[in-house]
Order: sequence, then C-alpha cells, then structure tokens
Amino acid sequence: MKIGVSLYSFHDYASDKSLGVKGCIKKAVELGIQGLDFIEVGLSYDEYLDYAKDINKYCKELGIEPVCFCTGADFINCTDIKEEIAKVKRNVDIAAAYGCSVLRHDCTPGFKPEMKTARGFDNALEIIVPAIREITRYAEGLGVVTTTENHGFFAQDSERVEKLVNSVNEKNYGALVDIGNFNCADENSAIAVGRMAPYARHAHAKDFHIKSGTGDDPGEGFFRSRAGNYLRGAIIGHGNVPVHQCVDTLKRAGYDGYLAIEFEGMEDPIRGITVGYNNLKKYIQ
Repeated sequence: MKIGVSLYSFHDYASDKSLGVKGCIKKAVELGIQGLDFIEVGLSYDEYLDYAKDINKYCKELGIEPVCFCTGADFINCTDIKEEIAKVKRNVDIAAAYGCSVLRHDCTPGFKPEMKTARGFDNALEIIVPAIREITRYAEGLGVVTTTENHGFFAQDSERVEKLVNSVNEKNYGALVDIGNFNCADENSAIAVGRMAPYARHAHAKDFHIKSGTGDDPGEGFFRSRAGNYLRGAIIGHGNVPVHQCVDTLKRAGYDGYLAIEFEGMEDPIRGITVGYNNLKKYIQ
C-alpha cells in the first residue's frame, strides 16, 4: 500500500499567490509522498488538456505518480443527462492527460426537496446506473478506471455505495473508499470499510473530530452530519475515526493501492499533511 495526497489538502497553498500547484507537488515529494489526487480547476476543455499534460510531465520529472482525478457530477438534477455524461467523459480525457489511472466522479447529491414521491436511492439507481455504465465503458478504452466515492450525503452510506457498484456491474468500475466520509452519514467507519473494502479501487485517508448533535454547536470549523452530529476535519490520528483499524481492514481485503490523504483540518495544511503522513505510514507498516 502506498501513500498519496490530494492537492485539495494543501488549501490556499495551491493558489498562484502561494506555492502554486507545482510548488505543492514538490512539497509532497519532499515529504516522501508517492502519488497525487487532483481536483477540478476552472479551465476550458482544450486548456485543461494542455494543463494536465504539463502537470503530468512535471510529475515525471519529480518522480511522483498521478493517481486520481476527482470530479463532480449530478445525473439526477442536471438539465440534460446526455450533456452531463458527455461532461464526465471529457473529464475522463483530462484524467488520461494527467496520467491518472483512476477517475472519481459523483453521481448525485440526491433529489431536490420539492420532489415528494419516488425519491429513494433505488429510484435514483434507475437513472444513474446507465449513465455510469456508459462512462466507465468509455474510460476503459483510455485505461482509466472509474469510481464513485462515499460522498455527498445521499450516496454516502456503505450499503448504498455497495448497491451502486453491484448495480453497475462493470469490471472497470468500483468504489473510492473514503475512510472518514462515512461519518457524514453517521456510519461507523470500521464497519463501513469492512463492507466496502472488497470494492475499493482507490482510497482516501481522512480523520474527523466528532461531537454529538445533542450538545451545543462547537462553532467555527464544524459542520453537521446527516443526523445532526458535529464534524470537523482532523489530522490523521488526532480525531475520532479509527483510521488504523480501517487501514488494517483494507489490507486484509487485499487492497494494495494508494491511500490518498485528504486533510480538512484547521491547522496549517503542510503541518497537518506531514503529521498525518507520518501516522499513516506507521499504520500501514
């Protein structure tokens, strides 16, 4: 198992007014990190392809592997599902230009509140499964595996994501297992990772400080889970998520890919990434 980091973790350091993207990549190499996850930036398609190819070249020069490109999608609330599928296919092209072997795309944050009937997860599957199949079959031709993450509250529970993966039933499609995100749906991470580990094609390492929703709002930095509990991003090993146990579960299931750090804490990002990396390295060993 290898350790990566999402450029998302560097927060404002990734802006051109600070280290910039290439500076963050260089810092990741200095820390000993082996792989990178990328998030979307605001460029036109042609500009994005050129940008991704340049970043790929830079990664090769520094000896770090582009692993995953994370992008959004909403096949339920979009105005034109064909265009939404085409958009994600364009992002597959960009993932390939980065040199990434994995694309993570969302599927939907759920039905709009005004929708009062036929709005359960099974109802959503009827719409999103054909879209995901079309995208992953396209991606397979470019050597890119597609995944959906437990992310966005609606498609977040392990039972739902497992059902999604099995409904799509394509060898080029699987799960991006985010160790921490299950808590956004108030699910025990150890139990959820145990269910999802066999489907993992990529994984995120994340920790949270968790407080009961029965208490007072802790204030700045916290957000609420689906059931109203309070979560705040933490350095890996400092929070309440059983990260070490989850890593062991992934290993027992035979997962030997990347664990990409996603740091969402209030601490300085480079310090947060560094401490989290050192803890994660111990857990893997």
